[in-house]
Amino acid sequence: MSSEKVSLGRSSTNELCYPDDSGLSRQHLVFERSGDSWAVRDLDSKNGTQVNGVRIKGTHVLQPGDRVTAGHLTIQQKGDEPPTTMKTVYFVSEAASPVSTTVETSLEGVLEKGSGGAAALTGLNSIQALIKAGQELSSHRPLAELFPLILDLSISAVGATRGLLMTLEKDELVAQAAHGNDFQISRAVRDRVLKEKASLLVQDAQFDADLAGRHSIVMQGMRSILAVPLQTRDRVIGLIYVDTQNLIRPFTQEDLNLLTVMANVAAIRIEQARFVEIEQNERMFARELAQAAEIQRGLLPAKSPEIKGVDVDGRNLPCHGVGGDYYDYFPYPDGRIGLVVADVAGKGMPAAMMMSNMQAHMQVYTETFREPAEVVARLNKSLAARCPGNRFITFFLGLLDPATGEMTYCNAGHNPPILVRKNGATEQLAGGGMILGIFGAAEYENQTVTLQEGDLLALFSDGITEACQPALEEEFGEERLTELLKANLSSPSSVVIEKVMERLNSWGAGESFADDVTIVVVRRTAGGEIFAGNGAFGGERPLVLI
Repeated sequence: MSSEKVSLGRSSTNELCYPDDSGLSRQHLVFERSGDSWAVRDLDSKNGTQVNGVRIKGTHVLQPGDRVTAGHLTIQQKGDEPPTTMKTVYFVSEAASPVSTTVETSLEGVLEKGSGGAAALTGLNSIQALIKAGQELSSHRPLAELFPLILDLSISAVGATRGLLMTLEKDELVAQAAHGNDFQISRAVRDRVLKEKASLLVQDAQFDADLAGRHSIVMQGMRSILAVPLQTRDRVIGLIYVDTQNLIRPFTQEDLNLLTVMANVAAIRIEQARFVEIEQNERMFARELAQAAEIQRGLLPAKSPEIKGVDVDGRNLPCHGVGGDYYDYFPYPDGRIGLVVADVAGKGMPAAMMMSNMQAHMQVYTETFREPAEVVARLNKSLAARCPGNRFITFFLGLLDPATGEMTYCNAGHNPPILVRKNGATEQLAGGGMILGIFGAAEYENQTVTLQEGDLLALFSDGITEACQPALEEEFGEERLTELLKANLSSPSSVVIEKVMERLNSWGAGESFADDVTIVVVRRTAGGEIFAGNGAFGGERPLVLI
């Protein structure tokens, strides 16, 4: 109240006029300045004026928190309380739904010709508001700018005091823009808007039997409330809520219709902006994934080694551009060659990051420690200190002496490599210790095996044996892999790998692999043959620390 004197009653001569309130006299009461305070004076009204439930005579000086009742009105004196930090919105239970002074419509009802809704939007103010909204929302804006813009347009269009825009995110309402705070919204109103696509108008919250007792309504002086759905065709993606303290001009049916249409336009624009952001994020992710895949390829061997008496080759196919499978070769000063195959639990970028971290540690430890069990123990200790609780790594490291064929190895929970002897007998290289990254103090042991001339050894990840045939939902399995290795026992390692990949593609009916696929094939050759690999061995590769 900015003037020194404000009258209230049914007559239009009052500053606060309520002609439909039969409980008021034509000239009922007046609010007057009394020093630094306000006072209320009853004008000999028929039904009287009450302060805090007690009928007054003459003038009564108001104190903070006093409630003045006249007719069906309740007006409360606000106190000069210090501002407090409040939550933006609360959803509160109400005794009944819908509330007794609620007007209801829907988007279909507003747009249906001949229903009265369309006619209600022919007013000059409504047309201007819709034109302005169309102009403002036609430009491309990010969602962070779009939400407050929509709310500003909504508040301006209907002359609201406060407003709130909320969207459904994973079935939860999230406040995206707000003017004001401590919004206390009826759960019944919320559910009607979201589930029934209803647009609701509470014409006078102070009169309403269900809302008048709410502390927030009285304290904030809310007189009129609008709540409309953000609706795109048949789907509701959120709501707009506005209210007003205006005693002279509460919200009308025209305001309800206008805000309903504006919310529909806004919802379509929000969805368009979301699609644009999704497309931009997908393009950015694709670029980053391509770059990550290129980096990861640089961490894997560019070429197989050329070693007298040993034919070795490897292949890695990540199922998501980047993956958690890893294989490598390490030359040792004493002439032995280190063979590594590992599988990080999971797929995609997280697994790839762990793989690169492991690769960096491997390069350091293989230069420091001579035996597989020592390398694996140190690697496990480092990974266990950094590995997330839901991640682990299966790992196999073997040191092969090309001259004698003796290989010392340690298997840390990895799929046991398959050794096919020249005579067709098979063995599995298990034993060594538990998977990496779980228990830092785990102990590991060396195992030994000798590859004779003509023997073939296949190191692989579970992406091969667990490859599933769509029609039968049957895994490829170790038995089929073993038979395939036997059938190609005398072929070069690169040919063996090609045969395995062809069979896997046929088994999966040409569909993409569901897991990363890695295989390394080692064949002990006769007469000191040298097989050229598919790239350089022992060349410079980047050391990446994650």
